[in-house]
Amino acid sequence: MEFICSSNNLDDYLLELDEIDFTNRVIQQKVKQLFANVQSELDKAKIAFEFVRDEIAHTWDIQSPTVTCKASEVLQHTEGICYAKSHLLAALLRAEGIPTGFCYQRLMLFDTPEKGYCIHALNAIYIQSLSKWIRLDARGNKRDINAQFSVTEEKLAFRINRTLSEIDYPMIYDKPHPKIIQVLKEHSDALTMYQFHLPSDL
Repeated sequence: MEFICSSNNLDDYLLELDEIDFTNRVIQQKVKQLFANVQSELDKAKIAFEFVRDEIAHTWDIQSPTVTCKASEVLQHTEGICYAKSHLLAALLRAEGIPTGFCYQRLMLFDTPEKGYCIHALNAIYIQSLSKWIRLDARGNKRDINAQFSVTEEKLAFRINRTLSEIDYPMIYDKPHPKIIQVLKEHSDALTMYQFHLPSDL
């Protein structure tokens, strides 16, 4: 896929935002813990990705009602849906000067079109030593989901079925999409939000 960047300035993919609050104390503590004695940007990207993928639970998988949005909230609660997990991964990497953006897919919410569609979030990371963007999906692995770190071929959580109106959006956003922030801020029960209120398109 040929990516489209929402900004041509890589510095925009390093900014601290309300949701990407990487100067927060808990984020800074985790950054020091994760990256102690780690120098390579590739190593940092892989470590951060695997931490968020494996150590931060997907809220729906654990059937928790907790809604998290800010990266610091996700880390403190150790859970979030894909939107929130993408915020945490961006915060950890932006804190280390690694440009990180947000990508989205339109997927069937469950297993058939009749059950509706939702927007799924993942990240794009700019690897300066390779002069390329790579996409990573830290949603969290389980049966039939096996997302991995790779710089040569994408190993994402979901394969798009275009015949069923699923979409892989090519845009790499420097900020989380407003529809994503809106839904997280408007709801206090993650399970109800996930089943009935996730945006179905961008």
